[in-house]
Amino acid sequence: MHQLTLGDFELSILSDGTYPLDGGAFFGVVPKVIWSRKVQADERNHVTAGLNSLLVRTGREDVLIETGIGNKLSERMIKFYGQPAKLLDSFAAAGIAPGEVDIVINTHLHFDHCGWNTVRRADGSIAPTFPRARYYAPRGEWDYARRPSERDAISYIPENYDPLVHSGQMTLLEGNEQIVPGISVKTFPGHTAHMQAVVVQSGGKTACYISDLIPTTAHIDLTWGMSFDLYPLQTVESKKRYYARSTLEKWLTIFTHDPITPWGYVERDEAGKLTTRRP
Repeated sequence: MHQLTLGDFELSILSDGTYPLDGGAFFGVVPKVIWSRKVQADERNHVTAGLNSLLVRTGREDVLIETGIGNKLSERMIKFYGQPAKLLDSFAAAGIAPGEVDIVINTHLHFDHCGWNTVRRADGSIAPTFPRARYYAPRGEWDYARRPSERDAISYIPENYDPLVHSGQMTLLEGNEQIVPGISVKTFPGHTAHMQAVVVQSGGKTACYISDLIPTTAHIDLTWGMSFDLYPLQTVESKKRYYARSTLEKWLTIFTHDPITPWGYVERDEAGKLTTRRP
């Protein structure tokens, strides 16, 4: 398990496992002859994507950012993505019980980011995986998820969030709010219209769970986006806005889908090229 301290906070990466993604979809308009220099594909052109959640222990609250794929995929989706479902094993290995989590934050509501928000009981009913937690997600994401386009309807599984909204356990955010002291959200459109990053600050240091704006270390270049991005030009502008501050202030960036390097410092080398330095 990857773990470090940020000021007074303890940060841990908890993994829901890995899953296969088509390399062309993962890297969008970037030709395979270029992206394959960074990431290796198998004979089916699949690359390995990670499912990295971030647990922040502030000393007052245990805050979980993102909950992976979960275990409620349809048989059709399992054929595409498998069913890793390792997050609760990661919790057990870290000696943490789901009942200890105080807050869960979803950056957006795609199935691979909020799957463990809920579990299906033996009787078929849906229950929160983290029973005492307050959940947070962008309101614009939930509004869109209720009426998605034909292009991305497969990305949304209502059981992951609707029961929590209807019960009042999930709070819908307008954007750019503080959740608790030291943890806030900031909207970075591009992948979706309302996707938010989670900014963690303590002791003069900052970490940011940037979500699918920069899914892996291979995507740090401004123009390297995914074909899943609904607004690719906004992705570029959001990256510019993020780097303008994060590189200057030396933020630790958490990469949601990198199976090897879950976090690092994105910096510019002497030639001005973006690089990642591991902590």
